Amino acid sequence: MNRIRKGDQVIAIAGRDKHKRGVVLKVDGERVVVEGLNLVKKHVKPNLAKGTMGGIESKAMPIHISNIALVDANGKASRVGFKVEEGKKVRFLKTTGAVLNP
Repeated sequence: MNRIRKGDQVIAIAGRDKHKRGVVLKVDGERVVVEGLNLVKKHVKPNLAKGTMGGIESKAMPIHISNIALVDANGKASRVGFKVEEGKKVRFLKTTGAVLNP
């Protein structure tokens, strides 16, 4: 069971985007793509088949999973723990003890 999943609200705890928040778009092993974090400028060629005009686009690039943390109800970074409730393994926030939806 992964500590961070697609759709989780996270905050950057290291790097140039420290203290910025976003939603996880994709998890790929040790790397995650977060909406609004680690943005780079990408030069794109026009492609009529795909309908792209071309130019310079901002694109979210992967960031290492150790540089982000989940956000709790107070808006602070929180670590994730695991416990068994009613026979199911669930994730919970260490700061508030709140159980995350499965």
